[in-house]
Amino acid sequence: MIPSRRLPPLQALKTFEAAARHQSFRLAAAELGVTPTAVSHQIRLLEETLGLPLFERRVRQVVTTPAGDRLFPVLRDGFDAMAAAVTALRPPAPRRAVTLTALGLFTAKRLIPALGRFRARFPGHELRLHASDDVVELGTGIADLAVRYGRGPFPGLVAETLITDRFGVVASPRLGLRSPEDLERVPLLRVDWRRQERVPDWRAWAGAAGRPEPTGTAVLTFTDDAHAIQAAIAGHGALIASLTLVADDLAAGLLTAPFGPELPGDGYHLLIPEAERSAPDVIAVRDWLREIAAGSAA
Repeated sequence: MIPSRRLPPLQALKTFEAAARHQSFRLAAAELGVTPTAVSHQIRLLEETLGLPLFERRVRQVVTTPAGDRLFPVLRDGFDAMAAAVTALRPPAPRRAVTLTALGLFTAKRLIPALGRFRARFPGHELRLHASDDVVELGTGIADLAVRYGRGPFPGLVAETLITDRFGVVASPRLGLRSPEDLERVPLLRVDWRRQERVPDWRAWAGAAGRPEPTGTAVLTFTDDAHAIQAAIAGHGALIASLTLVADDLAAGLLTAPFGPELPGDGYHLLIPEAERSAPDVIAVRDWLREIAAGSAA
């Protein structure tokens, strides 16, 4: 038969461990959520049970006695072991998924290709991408932070400009464009849904180039930038495109930017609610976006 353990009250032992660790009844009381008088009562109860003093009471100070010095590490290690065992038994807390909202094309062309980098650098964080061309209000439970295109201002949000966009002529290298005059022998691709004031079109490009607006052999019109870019990659014509969004296509040789000029666009801005700016998971996404921006500027 296993003998029963003869121990003092657990609350008294727990109180002593806290008081000995802090060398203070007041700090132990704050940790345990009780009054200093209650701590003193539990210590006296333990001392009476053991029949020896555990603290020397001095002016505004308590110091463990040799007996207290012997008892403290045993209790400390025991409570640490119990805490570790209980923590190991508990199911892990569900990880928070941080939701980033951004324009659909920016998500497809800049964020998705960089997801591997995010997973490698921040394996403990979960990211949810919300692609939408509509403005999503932050703080409503739909998204935690956003990348938006435009000029601002963005009242009530912490704003950081990630990338200032540039636009230029792009086309498949198969079209063999070498000079602006070559635009007259290929189809011109247009996107007609654009409503931003500073998204250049062929007329704006021609004005910057100081030459007549090109006419091409045909005009193909799209209502979606992604479709227009795919048409350009497939060799269906030349396009005025965001050089930020086609950067990977240019690097891979799927598109070429055969000649200038380049035209300025607006910026892609990271927006974070003030209440979220210090959250570790939000900071991880912010740092990842800064890396993407640095790669776009390189």
